[in-house]
Amino acid sequence: MRHLIIILILFSCKSETKNNTKSQVESENKIDNSVYEMWNNFTKSNPEFIKDELPEAEFFHDNEKDANRLAALIINGKKKASSGLYIWYKEANADLPKIGKKLIVTDFNGKARAIIETKKVDTIPFNQVSKEYAALDMGTEIEPLEKWKKAHWDFFASTMEKPTEEMLVVCERFETIWTEKD
Repeated sequence: MRHLIIILILFSCKSETKNNTKSQVESENKIDNSVYEMWNNFTKSNPEFIKDELPEAEFFHDNEKDANRLAALIINGKKKASSGLYIWYKEANADLPKIGKKLIVTDFNGKARAIIETKKVDTIPFNQVSKEYAALDMGTEIEPLEKWKKAHWDFFASTMEKPTEEMLVVCERFETIWTEKD
């Protein structure tokens, strides 16, 4: 169960079917109103998505400081990738991210910050992650691979008994398709 919670280093608020009213969904899932407002603003400007269901709303990481920092990197266009362990998906019997999937990224408190869309998904061994990919995930060009390896090794090691250099990592590249400034 622990791995289900950690998948993609995200926490999730699932959207409900379109037949529920906004207040019913909010009270059942405690989704911040800003999530609905962001999706409504996005679909008004992009009517081809008006019939799409509200995407999941999630924040990255497992603590407030990092979740808010990563949301800011996404808003600023610096963070363009996310990494999770393949074994988490397998243990949770969950599908890998799909190209075209949209996600509303929130801050730690659930306030909508951006909408992202998955563009590419690869599953590769930890020790084969490239400097290019690490820069997209970390949002920096300064020693991105070293920083990526340290941050992800530490996090992955905290969730499993014996991490290895060959453990499979799901590398998801995304594009920020909508943000709203405060």
